[in-house]
Amino acid sequence: MARTEFYDDPAAPEPNSLVVAASAVVADDEGRILLQRRSDSGKWALPGGGMEMTDSLPGTAVREVKEETGLDVEVTGLVGTYTDPRHVIAYSDGEVRRQFNVCFRARVLGGTLMISDESTELRWVAPEDLNSLDMHHTQRLRIGHFLEARPAPYLG
Repeated sequence: MARTEFYDDPAAPEPNSLVVAASAVVADDEGRILLQRRSDSGKWALPGGGMEMTDSLPGTAVREVKEETGLDVEVTGLVGTYTDPRHVIAYSDGEVRRQFNVCFRARVLGGTLMISDESTELRWVAPEDLNSLDMHHTQRLRIGHFLEARPAPYLG
Protein backbone atom coordinates (compact mmCIF):
# COMPACT_ATOMS: atom_id res chain seq x y z
CA MET A 1 0.00 0.00 0.00
CA ALA A 2 1.41 3.39 -0.99
CA ARG A 3 1.62 6.32 1.40
CA THR A 4 1.81 10.06 0.72
CA GLU A 5 2.51 12.61 3.43
CA PHE A 6 1.22 16.17 3.27
CA TYR A 7 2.14 19.08 5.47
CA ASP A 8 0.30 22.40 5.52
CA ASP A 9 -0.88 21.65 1.98
CA PRO A 10 -4.27 23.06 0.90
CA ALA A 11 -4.44 20.27 -1.71
CA ALA A 12 -4.20 17.56 0.98
CA PRO A 13 -7.23 15.29 1.24
CA GLU A 14 -9.48 15.66 4.26
CA PRO A 15 -8.58 13.23 7.08
CA ASN A 16 -11.07 10.42 7.74
CA SER A 17 -9.30 8.83 10.72
CA LEU A 18 -7.19 9.71 13.74
CA VAL A 19 -4.54 7.16 14.61
CA VAL A 20 -2.59 7.07 17.86
CA ALA A 21 0.94 5.99 17.04
CA ALA A 22 4.32 5.61 18.72
CA SER A 23 7.80 5.89 17.29
CA ALA A 24 11.22 5.43 18.82
CA VAL A 25 14.62 7.00 18.46
CA VAL A 26 16.94 4.07 19.04
CA ALA A 27 20.56 5.12 19.39
CA ASP A 28 23.61 2.91 19.70
CA ASP A 29 26.72 3.43 21.86
CA GLU A 30 28.30 5.51 19.09
CA GLY A 31 25.33 7.91 18.97
CA ARG A 32 24.06 6.63 15.63
CA ILE A 33 20.30 6.50 15.11
CA LEU A 34 18.45 3.49 13.72
CA LEU A 35 16.43 4.38 10.61
CA GLN A 36 14.41 2.39 8.11
CA ARG A 37 13.69 3.16 4.47
CA ARG A 38 9.93 2.71 4.32
CA SER A 39 8.62 0.39 1.62
CA ASP A 40 5.40 2.42 1.27
CA SER A 41 7.04 5.81 0.57
CA GLY A 42 10.74 5.17 -0.04
CA LYS A 43 11.59 7.75 2.64
CA TRP A 44 13.77 7.23 5.69
CA ALA A 45 11.95 7.17 9.03
CA LEU A 46 12.12 6.14 12.63
CA PRO A 47 10.54 2.78 13.43
CA GLY A 48 6.99 3.15 14.66
CA GLY A 49 3.35 2.56 13.99
CA GLY A 50 -0.22 2.51 15.22
CA MET A 51 -1.32 1.54 18.69
CA GLU A 52 -3.45 -1.59 19.03
CA MET A 53 -6.26 -1.99 21.55
CA THR A 54 -4.12 -4.32 23.69
CA ASP A 55 -1.05 -2.01 23.71
CA SER A 56 0.21 0.63 26.05
CA LEU A 57 1.82 3.54 24.21
CA PRO A 58 5.39 2.64 25.27
CA GLY A 59 4.52 -0.98 24.46
CA THR A 60 3.51 0.12 20.97
CA ALA A 61 6.98 1.60 20.43
CA VAL A 62 8.65 -1.60 21.68
CA ARG A 63 6.42 -3.81 19.49
CA GLU A 64 6.86 -1.67 16.37
CA VAL A 65 10.66 -1.57 16.71
CA LYS A 66 10.68 -5.37 17.05
CA GLU A 67 8.35 -5.88 14.07
CA GLU A 68 10.17 -3.42 11.81
CA THR A 69 13.80 -4.03 12.77
CA GLY A 70 14.07 -7.34 14.66
CA LEU A 71 15.55 -5.58 17.70
CA ASP A 72 14.32 -5.82 21.27
CA VAL A 73 14.35 -2.40 22.91
CA GLU A 74 13.56 -0.77 26.21
CA VAL A 75 11.91 2.66 26.35
CA THR A 76 14.12 5.01 28.35
CA GLY A 77 12.37 8.34 27.97
CA LEU A 78 10.12 10.61 25.98
CA VAL A 79 11.27 12.75 23.05
CA GLY A 80 7.88 14.41 22.58
CA THR A 81 4.32 14.44 21.33
CA TYR A 82 3.60 15.27 17.69
CA THR A 83 -0.03 16.14 16.97
CA ASP A 84 0.14 18.88 14.33
CA PRO A 85 -3.18 18.86 12.41
CA ARG A 86 -1.36 20.15 9.31
CA HIS A 87 0.35 16.73 8.98
CA VAL A 88 -1.89 14.40 6.98
CA ILE A 89 -1.00 10.95 5.66
CA ALA A 90 -2.94 9.47 2.74
CA TYR A 91 -2.86 5.75 1.92
CA SER A 92 -3.76 4.12 -1.38
CA ASP A 93 -6.61 2.19 0.29
CA GLY A 94 -8.49 5.48 0.91
CA GLU A 95 -7.51 6.02 4.53
CA VAL A 96 -6.42 9.60 5.18
CA ARG A 97 -5.11 9.91 8.68
CA ARG A 98 -4.31 12.66 11.02
CA GLN A 99 -1.64 11.10 13.13
CA PHE A 100 -1.09 11.51 16.83
CA ASN A 101 2.49 10.35 17.44
CA VAL A 102 4.34 9.98 20.71
CA CYS A 103 8.07 9.57 20.15
CA PHE A 104 10.15 7.74 22.74
CA ARG A 105 13.85 7.28 23.41
CA ALA A 106 14.89 3.62 23.44
CA ARG A 107 17.95 1.44 23.82
CA VAL A 108 18.70 -1.98 22.37
CA LEU A 109 18.46 -4.97 24.67
CA GLY A 110 18.99 -7.69 22.05
CA GLY A 111 17.60 -9.22 18.90
CA THR A 112 18.97 -9.40 15.39
CA LEU A 113 18.68 -6.52 12.93
CA MET A 114 16.53 -7.61 9.98
CA ILE A 115 14.35 -5.96 7.37
CA SER A 116 10.58 -6.41 7.56
CA ASP A 117 7.96 -6.10 4.84
CA GLU A 118 7.54 -2.46 5.94
CA SER A 119 11.08 -1.47 4.97
CA THR A 120 13.59 -1.95 2.20
CA GLU A 121 16.68 -1.03 4.20
CA LEU A 122 17.79 -0.50 7.80
CA ARG A 123 20.73 1.67 8.71
CA TRP A 124 22.50 3.09 11.77
CA VAL A 125 23.03 6.74 10.81
CA ALA A 126 25.48 9.18 12.39
CA PRO A 127 23.88 12.57 13.16
CA GLU A 128 26.18 14.32 10.68
CA ASP A 129 24.88 12.06 7.87
CA LEU A 130 21.15 12.68 8.45
CA ASN A 131 20.87 15.58 6.00
CA SER A 132 21.85 13.36 3.07
CA LEU A 133 18.78 11.11 3.54
CA ASP A 134 15.36 11.59 1.90
CA MET A 135 13.16 12.03 4.96
CA HIS A 136 9.87 13.80 5.71
CA HIS A 137 10.49 16.92 7.77
CA THR A 138 8.30 15.65 10.62
CA GLN A 139 10.79 12.80 11.10
CA ARG A 140 13.66 15.30 11.09
CA LEU A 141 11.82 17.31 13.75
CA ARG A 142 11.62 14.30 16.08
CA ILE A 143 15.26 13.38 15.53
CA GLY A 144 16.30 17.00 16.03
CA HIS A 145 14.49 17.15 19.36
CA PHE A 146 16.23 13.92 20.41
CA LEU A 147 19.65 15.28 19.45
CA GLU A 148 19.03 18.53 21.36
CA ALA A 149 18.79 16.45 24.56
CA ARG A 150 15.99 18.72 25.76
CA PRO A 151 15.41 18.87 29.51
CA ALA A 152 11.68 18.33 28.90
CA PRO A 153 9.77 16.58 26.09
CA TYR A 154 8.54 18.54 23.08
CA LEU A 155 4.80 19.13 23.29
CA GLY A 156 3.28 19.84 19.94
